[in-house]
Amino acid sequence: MHAGALELQDLMTFLFAAGIVVPLARRLRISPALGFLAIGVLIGPHGLARFVGDAPWLAYATIENIEGVHALAELGVVFLLFMIGLELSLERLWQMRRAVFGMGGAQVLTSGVVIAGLAAAFGNDLRTSIVLGSGFALSSTAIVMQILTEGRRIASPTGRASFAVLLFQDLAVLPVLFLVAAFGGGAEASPLVAFASAMGQALAAVAIILVAGRLVIRPLFRLIGVAASREMFLAFVLLVVIGTALATETAGLSMALGAFIAGLLFAETEHRYAIEADIEPFKGLLLGVFFVSVGMTVDLGQVAAQPLWLAASVVGLFLVKAPILYGLARLFGESRAVAAEAALLLGQGGEFAFVVVGLAVGVGLLQRETAQFMLLTTSLTMIATPFVAAGARRLARIIERREAGGAAPQHRATAELAGHVIVAGYGRVGRLLSDVLDEQHFDWIAVDADPKLVARYRPRDSAVYFGDAAREEIMRRCSPESAAALVVTMDDPVAAERVVRAARRNWPNLVVYARAADNAHAARLLAAGARHVVPEALEASLQLGERVLLGVGVPEGAVLQLIEARRQAELAELESRGRG
Repeated sequence: MHAGALELQDLMTFLFAAGIVVPLARRLRISPALGFLAIGVLIGPHGLARFVGDAPWLAYATIENIEGVHALAELGVVFLLFMIGLELSLERLWQMRRAVFGMGGAQVLTSGVVIAGLAAAFGNDLRTSIVLGSGFALSSTAIVMQILTEGRRIASPTGRASFAVLLFQDLAVLPVLFLVAAFGGGAEASPLVAFASAMGQALAAVAIILVAGRLVIRPLFRLIGVAASREMFLAFVLLVVIGTALATETAGLSMALGAFIAGLLFAETEHRYAIEADIEPFKGLLLGVFFVSVGMTVDLGQVAAQPLWLAASVVGLFLVKAPILYGLARLFGESRAVAAEAALLLGQGGEFAFVVVGLAVGVGLLQRETAQFMLLTTSLTMIATPFVAAGARRLARIIERREAGGAAPQHRATAELAGHVIVAGYGRVGRLLSDVLDEQHFDWIAVDADPKLVARYRPRDSAVYFGDAAREEIMRRCSPESAAALVVTMDDPVAAERVVRAARRNWPNLVVYARAADNAHAARLLAAGARHVVPEALEASLQLGERVLLGVGVPEGAVLQLIEARRQAELAELESRGRG
């Protein structure tokens, strides 16, 4: 990580900017990432900070400490990759191995060779050309994954293809770094032996983390999740994320890769949704710092001095990388629409280029003027990515319509869950309901705030997660916008009403069924927004009455008719009280 410390004044400047950018971006319906990039250009050392000498008051509205910003920016990428790991699992990652190592490996190798050839054509020596090719073959994980996350498209075919390539690029960090050091005289062994050693070190580090996570961290995490407060729970999550990231950095890999592995470790645990809800604010804010740091590297003076060369370089990088990835994606079975969108989405330079170029300058492989030009090109491609991504999405839709003969495309790139039932509360009633749904082959997902209960039944039902269903960020993980119904089965009347109110407020079209303790509670649930309620006291009375009438000789048909009429009358009265 960078050693610089972000000063309190700089942090206040960023927080103030964030408070303006996020609401404004949402109002204008543009990506917040683009807003943060623009803010970075404006308040950075090459923006308004250049005029601090003439207007000292600007020091309170600008940031000059780039190193401190970079230190926090790295954490933003770390938390982003951790959240992505939570969305996957080791099983799903294994299923993606062909795309990761096949398509991803081929993309890095092919793009690196082509870019190195172009660099050599512009007069660079062989070593410098290879270093530039290796660095600029990689794309921006932070920007691409943030764009996919904002569009809820990580699980889409485009999202999966893009992520597979980005994951291999993260795995390629160590070999590329070693290659730069070797070319600069930092390694004594032959490049081939050194490369094999670096790959072995990388694979060993990943294996150790996975084994340690399964044998030590997961059991300890479950123990803490059961016994600890929310604060201690969150502290342990942060410890695991940052600790794993630092462990992979020590092994020579990227911090982001370590965080991704940590996410994979917890993807299949019952605490997944609670972790996502607690980490989300940290990820969003720190990613904002990352985008600001990228904007701060853009020197508008240099852009104005050589606009044509920079424009040609930015367009050229997309034109070089996109056709290569399009061809590889098609070769690996992706549709034309997915291949085209993913190719354009990954056409920019990435944050890793800053590391490669910086190291190359340090070992004497690159002149500072060339390095500055390449870094500026990388920053501009990253700033252009949200616009390119929007165009790529439109292009993909056009291709889909043409392939469908002009009809609207049938593919729907949304979350995987759809038409399912959300069960809030996994006690006696919730478990019985889930069994009934299983028998009828309905998909369901359950959330309960009791960690001991979840830990007890999680081995039997993998769709049970720990969390408070009244929290919007927890419920969003259950895809309520595409759910068939929400069933509130909790025996705590106050908690049940909170869940119903939250669901009604955030997803007014979601059909809510609720278990009520008695008629008064049923009326409150209906007033809170439940569509249907079942009072336990009423059902118990009706069932008892049915047994008694049958026992004293009343015909079964008459009993059933009488009981049902009574049930409907009571429910109608409850609904009138609830709506009133």
